[in-house]
Amino acid sequence: MPRTAAPLLASHSPNSPVPRAADSDRRRTNASVILRSVLEHGPVARSTISRLTGLSPASVTDYCARFTELGLIRESATPQRSKGVGRPHVPVDLDASRFVVGGVHVAVPYTTVALLDLRGRVVAERRIGHDSSLADPARVLARAAEGLDTLLTEAAGATPLGVGVAAGGWVDRDSGTIVDHPLLGWRDVPVRELLGARTGLPVHVDGHARALVNGERLFGRVRGSRSVLHLFVGNVVDAAFATNDEVHHGPRSQAGAIAHLPLRGGTEPCGCGRVGCLQVELSERTLCRRAREAGIVDGVNPTHVVTAAERGDPVAVRLLTQRARMVGRAVGLLLDILNPETVVVTELGVIRREDCLRALREEVGDARASAVVPTSFPDSVLAVAGGSVMLDVLYRDPLSV
Repeated sequence: MPRTAAPLLASHSPNSPVPRAADSDRRRTNASVILRSVLEHGPVARSTISRLTGLSPASVTDYCARFTELGLIRESATPQRSKGVGRPHVPVDLDASRFVVGGVHVAVPYTTVALLDLRGRVVAERRIGHDSSLADPARVLARAAEGLDTLLTEAAGATPLGVGVAAGGWVDRDSGTIVDHPLLGWRDVPVRELLGARTGLPVHVDGHARALVNGERLFGRVRGSRSVLHLFVGNVVDAAFATNDEVHHGPRSQAGAIAHLPLRGGTEPCGCGRVGCLQVELSERTLCRRAREAGIVDGVNPTHVVTAAERGDPVAVRLLTQRARMVGRAVGLLLDILNPETVVVTELGVIRREDCLRALREEVGDARASAVVPTSFPDSVLAVAGGSVMLDVLYRDPLSV
């Protein structure tokens, strides 16, 4: 059943003068930095927010009053005194009890649906396997909408603000479209339109690497880095780059398409006619095929290779560490091109095993190894990817979600 998103206040009354674009941009920016300060430092006094943001105490008080009215923040139950003297401050903090956002991540074998709170924490999650209707995106998205509806029904009292959708391939954020996902066989799928009609909620769509950069800068361990590169290595391999809190999308959101970058030492033939393209060399499909050929697994689930390694299978360990070294070569290439302050890697072996992270860093080299870290969301990376699309919209423009 379609749902109605939580109504948020308009930024000006119908009888007030039409705001100039510069005024609107300034209000949006001010609201964003104040709510981000509450996210990062809460419970936090309004005077501290003023000092952190450089905004006047009156402006901070006004925005906090509006956020409180909207239900985004609340006052702490315990006032605090500055150094034990003077009038006590009443700090404010996010109210993570009222609102949730939906998250949808469309992978090759399954779709993940989830609910996240305003701190990016996963409240509920489920996976929906793709069946014979895989070639029908309308069916996949309809099942995702049904899954979200079930989660919202079970999360009694939670009010949805909207839905974020993340996927690999070429995803156009502005139009809300998956333009091309070769592994799914999807072309020009109007995800925003289809899922919005099913849920009755605002829907925002982006590539999963870009979504995870936003998740890292909002909720992850690299929050505050001046430049972040995210490398996603699954069945799809792609990247995203953010500087000064802005993710680079490029025309029609094509930035980060690295599937056919040549990888030194690669041996896998690619459908493009070349050998050693980055995606075909590093994909989970390739990992599982090599594991099957070695007799380690008999299916297509890459976690079974990790399980075999945990049981002490030396061939499984070798396959995972070799893959991690090749991922390290890809990271080194991207470091040379973009020179980010921090590189976040989402890759199964690197997430689960210290020897894989060590192999990756050795391949990158001692001078830059410390800049490379695994994802901040090892147990919920796909759910966080979907939810972060919507949460990025919230924190960029909290008064008009």
